[in-house]
This record gives sequence, C-alpha cells and structure tokens, in this order.
Amino acid sequence: MVFDQRVGRKIIDRILTFEPMSLILTAVAAGGLFLFLQLTGEVIEGDTHAFDEQFLLLLRSAADPVNPIGPNWLPHAMDDITALGGVTVLSLMTAMVVGYLLLARRGKIALFTLVSVAGGWALSAALKVGVARPRPDIVPHLVEVHDLSFPSGHAMVSAATYLTLGALLSRAEPTRTTRLYTIGVAVFLTFIIGLSRVYLGVHYPTDVLGGWCAGATWALICWLIARRYIAQTPG
Repeated sequence: MVFDQRVGRKIIDRILTFEPMSLILTAVAAGGLFLFLQLTGEVIEGDTHAFDEQFLLLLRSAADPVNPIGPNWLPHAMDDITALGGVTVLSLMTAMVVGYLLLARRGKIALFTLVSVAGGWALSAALKVGVARPRPDIVPHLVEVHDLSFPSGHAMVSAATYLTLGALLSRAEPTRTTRLYTIGVAVFLTFIIGLSRVYLGVHYPTDVLGGWCAGATWALICWLIARRYIAQTPG
C-alpha cells in the first residue's frame, strides 16, 4: 500500500510539474495536425460552407447584415483586439521577447524563438496559397482585408507567436504558478484574436479553427524541440 501511494504521488508530481500543460491541452483540444488536415479537406470540398455562412449571419442584425450584434462599443473593441494579431504588434512583441532573452543571456532560446515565430508565419502564408479559399462575402467586412481566407492568418500566426513565446518564456520562469500564468495569457490572447476575426466578418469560423489547430500544433512542436535540445541555462 505504501509503495502504491509513493508511485501515485510521483505520477501526480510529474503531471503537475509538466510546464506546458495548458499548451498541450489546447493543441489536443484543437485536434492538432490530424484535425487540421481533416478540416482542410472538408473546406476544400465545400462541406462546411452552409455552417460557416449561418454562423456569420448569427453575428449580424437580421434586419441589416451591415450591423453586428451587441452594444455599440463592441465592434471598436473587436477592432482593437484583432490588431493584437497583426504583423506590426506581433513583430514588436517578438522583438521585445527576443531582446529580453538576450539580456538574460539566453542566446540559444532567443535565436530559437525568432526562428520558430518566423517559421510559423511562413507556414501560414504557404497554407493560404495552397488552399486558396476566398474571403467570406455573405456579410460586409468591418475591417479592410486583401489576402486569402483559410487558414486565418491572424488566428494561426497569433497562436504560433503567442503560444511559442509563452511556452519558451515559461521555461525561464522560476515557479509553476508563473509558468502556468504565462501560458494562460498566451492561450487567452490567441482565443480572443480568433473570435474577433469572425465577428468582424473577415473570416469563416472554420478559417479560425484551422488557424488555431495549425498554430497550436506548430507551437507545441517548437516547444518539444526546445525542451529536448535547448538548455535552460544562460548561454
């Protein structure tokens, strides 16, 4: 009995000390790479079109689809939130984090962070070109857009950036609480940025789901590589 209790306690301790649990759960909930491939196939075949259009219409006034549902301040708030997933903000965020890591004498993690984020952006652009899905036109766009729709670049790039930064930064945090908080903030930002794209009418919900799947999976892969090959000690 004592032996079983010790074994059980060791298993629980391992689970509780596993740093990126929130990140992994997000990736698993999204379905990871398998769900992304399945979703991509359905999008290309047009199986999700009816659901996508119905969902977009639910977020607009039945009398006039130009007007989104909710209070008058909500569209402005969503516009501000969606900017957090833009190239400018993400570039500044990445640069500041890389600068912090360099000042903390964690050169290897800094370089890997930069490569990971840039790789996620490049993958997002390649996937958009490969699927070539047009933007939704069933409701007016509340912000200006020009590129293709699937996967959502804001959803995928914000997931790839914020989750990667959160996971890698958590490795430098001294306590379990701060590690979980760092990753939790990254997950929250990724979530609300994706929702803002659907609310603004510039993406179908499956675009955002695909972006979350691909971005979270990319971040998870980057974290696993960092955990295996990059030491946490300064250097």
